[in-house]
Amino acid sequence: MMGKPITGRSFGGCIRYVVDKQEAKILAAEGVRMQNASTLMHDFNLQRKMRPELGKAVGHLVLSWSKEDLAKLSDDIMVERAREYLEKVGIRDTQFVVVRHSDRDHPHLHLIYNRVDNNGKTISDRNNFAKNIKACKEITLKYGYHMGEGKGQVNREALKGKEKIRYELYDAIKAAMKTATTWKGLEAKLAKQGIKIAYKFRSGTSEVQGVSFEKGDIKMKGSAIDRSLSYAQIDATLTRNQQVQQYHAAKQANEPSLASQLREAIRQSVQAEYLHSPDGGKGLLQILLEPQFVAAAPDPMGDADIARRKRKKHEAEHSQSQTISR
Repeated sequence: MMGKPITGRSFGGCIRYVVDKQEAKILAAEGVRMQNASTLMHDFNLQRKMRPELGKAVGHLVLSWSKEDLAKLSDDIMVERAREYLEKVGIRDTQFVVVRHSDRDHPHLHLIYNRVDNNGKTISDRNNFAKNIKACKEITLKYGYHMGEGKGQVNREALKGKEKIRYELYDAIKAAMKTATTWKGLEAKLAKQGIKIAYKFRSGTSEVQGVSFEKGDIKMKGSAIDRSLSYAQIDATLTRNQQVQQYHAAKQANEPSLASQLREAIRQSVQAEYLHSPDGGKGLLQILLEPQFVAAAPDPMGDADIARRKRKKHEAEHSQSQTISR
């Protein structure tokens, strides 16, 4: 199950869109007459007058399930889930109407509620997205509904308003986090896309407690965009990226020199030749590569002695030849 919270200014526009749509079916209502769009608008606006200064008094929720859950969702069950959702996110003691639509493959409903409650107090929309995610996950797990495949499967083209900005922030931050190794680096990458980072500090200290992201006039907490974008989660990712970068730098610095690699390649080649030699003998190349091998220096004294002996032998042969000829 997935939820999409929206706030607006006009009950008229919202109700006409939800109720007058083809095949729309009003399933339940509280505090308002459910005959038609006109009676709904009249009753919602009547209670709204208790807080005339509240601009966005319209609460609008879209609750959707996977098409795999269709057999589990009768009209009555969908109303029960809508009421349970309202309780979990803290929307109580106010007017609402539940309308089921059948214009998509997946089952879904629209829930319109008054942000001016029955006592004239304002129902807060603070942390709507974070509360929405938590409530939907709890209900999905509790009743065994199909778990969605994540934000990667959401159709970005169909999104509008704040929800569209939310996914734009999600995509941009996730992409920047793949290569950033510090918060400064992340800030620089996001700034190129018109996104600013705002930090929340623990009272009276310089300790960062949370993080928010701003694009245009929209500002959202990281955890409200997605749980993986809380300050702690992002910081852990940046630290991990930095460690990986340091590891590769150290590994590259310790790579053997070209000469060492060449020597090792030759050594392995000679070793293979030696192992396959019929007599197991050593080749000249292997001998040269052995650390203990040192080429002998020339011996001038030995060379002179050999030359002297050759000269004497030659003289003796010449003398004998002359004696015979006489």
